[in-house]
Amino acid sequence: MGSKNKLKRFRENDTFSNVVQPSRAEAESDGLFLKGNWNKDFFKNDNPIILELGCGKGEYTVNLAKMYPNKNFLGVDIKGARFWRGAKTALEEGLVNVGFLRTQIELIDGLFAHNEVDEIWITFPDPQIKYKRTKHRLTNEDFLNKYKKILKPKGVIHLKTDSEYMHGYTLGLLQGLRLPIEFAHHDVYGIGNHAPQQVVGIQTFYERQYLEVGKKITYIRFGFSS
Repeated sequence: MGSKNKLKRFRENDTFSNVVQPSRAEAESDGLFLKGNWNKDFFKNDNPIILELGCGKGEYTVNLAKMYPNKNFLGVDIKGARFWRGAKTALEEGLVNVGFLRTQIELIDGLFAHNEVDEIWITFPDPQIKYKRTKHRLTNEDFLNKYKKILKPKGVIHLKTDSEYMHGYTLGLLQGLRLPIEFAHHDVYGIGNHAPQQVVGIQTFYERQYLEVGKKITYIRFGFSS
């Protein structure tokens, strides 16, 4: 994407009513006015809040919102020029239960209050295979602790990925921490597998490409309390 297109998208994001772009200082100081007030002041309802972390173009966020109109969905990504597409689509289609938050995921617990979020989706994250980059892996223990702060007691996390490595790493970590695993499968489109509709009923552009070359799509659903 050219720099002119990026600048154009950044400018458009500034005008979109469904995009929130806090500063790092706001996140680190609990200064975002929406913290603790996402239902009241952003979505203007009391429906459950679901985050998609590392949402990219926002395909999953938008399609989940269509599938579940009585839930609120927020796509979270630092790359605003990417989620511009999802934000624009949501506005064009009049989807009032969709928003996008431009921030680094490491700051997520500074932007939501304790027990404010019902579910978290992590879709096709970078598996960060190199050992020295473990700290950036979105299911490492540090990130899990951040998610636990903002999730409700019965809140769940969904991990959907084409990386067997990420799938295995996360399963091992969850088992080591003795966290309840509600569902896990290394091939959600496999014959005889009864994967949830929200997992197999939505496919991103890149997911379709993975499937065309025979890559398996894995999925884990887990929480912090049984």
